[in-house]
Amino acid sequence: MRIFLNDNAHDVDAATLAAALESLGFGGRKIATAVNGRFVAAAARPSTKLADGDRIEVIAPMQGG
Repeated sequence: MRIFLNDNAHDVDAATLAAALESLGFGGRKIATAVNGRFVAAAARPSTKLADGDRIEVIAPMQGG
């Protein structure tokens, strides 16, 4: 299926948000996620089903000083 990650199209075979993040190189990283504009907590990612055309936003924390 085709999903959009931070506005870039990707073809994935993953059925869940957790599986898609793993296949796209985000596995194990501390990130915030949203699907179609709705926040998804880390604990909910394995049960969050994806559909063709879903839009996923990934935000990684930044350090500054």
